[in-house]
Amino acid sequence: MAKRYIWWKSPDEAIANPDRVLAQLMNIGDFDDVVEMVKLFGNERLGHVVSNAVAGWFNERSWSYWHYRLGLADIDHVPAIPVRRFD
Repeated sequence: MAKRYIWWKSPDEAIANPDRVLAQLMNIGDFDDVVEMVKLFGNERLGHVVSNAVAGWFNERSWSYWHYRLGLADIDHVPAIPVRRFD
């Protein structure tokens, strides 16, 4: 799946950062790939990915979805999405 979801890098480069691959799949993955990912990695691992996300890994919709889906947020209390800062 690394080749499919991190298309701008070689598969070897992509899998060097597995959290990035999982985040990309969580962000833009199709239904079947996401179901497979959840089976393979489980909620705890995916929660780690969300909790350690870097700015740009998730869009607002996916950020909210995964927080609710993984029980990381209460209704209307999703943490702010990471943003890039250029100080």
